[in-house]
Amino acid sequence: MEATLEVGARLSKARRVAVLTGAGISAESGIPTFRDALTGLWATYDPEELATPQAFERNPVLVWNWYAERRSRVAACVPNAGHHALAELERRIPEFLLITQNVDGLHGAAGSRRMVELHGNIRRVKCSRDGRIVESWDGDLRPPPCPHCGAPLRPDVVWFGEMLPEAAFARALDAARRCEVFLSVGTSNLVEPAASLPWIAHRHGATLIIVNTSMEGQRNGPGIVHLTGAAGTVLPAILAGLALPDCARSPDTGRL
Repeated sequence: MEATLEVGARLSKARRVAVLTGAGISAESGIPTFRDALTGLWATYDPEELATPQAFERNPVLVWNWYAERRSRVAACVPNAGHHALAELERRIPEFLLITQNVDGLHGAAGSRRMVELHGNIRRVKCSRDGRIVESWDGDLRPPPCPHCGAPLRPDVVWFGEMLPEAAFARALDAARRCEVFLSVGTSNLVEPAASLPWIAHRHGATLIIVNTSMEGQRNGPGIVHLTGAAGTVLPAILAGLALPDCARSPDTGRL
């Protein structure tokens, strides 16, 4: 309780806040982890062999069907209290950026707008040739062709062996360097390059708040606050203690 009050006090004074989220926050909504998604007929496949450009080139039908199954599972899930708390925090902080490693789109569904999806969004598809986002496609074909050039469509996610979108990571890095408070939520902070963001923020003077069900592998030190628990419980508790007005900003303003 004391740590939660300390976090609330620091957030109440902050004008620049960045947040990094990982799989932990979405697990509370029933989103299966990357490996847990391989059940039933998919249980014999290695996810690291399916989620690659090479796999898509070898067997585009197989990869498309696996992602179609994952997309249907995600579509059945809804944002939890943790997602909604971060959307509300965005409305109360003048300069705010949510950086997520998740591809499920639940932050957007909860109302988050000042956001960077580092690994893409499984609900979107794009052209495998030029990366253009495609809003609709022929569901009878797997994979469907791009309506603009005929190349196969693919999920708009970052696969193994692919680089993160340069502009997205640059924006996340800038936010980490400039923020006064950095929240790391539902992530082990072990998978690079996103794992470096909390520590970069801390080195630049930000208070680092780590919210996770386990603190295994996390660092300790001055300016680092650990809150152990589920994001759906901890984040609303933090929000409830904030003495912050609603900034009533539009989605295109107040960016870090």
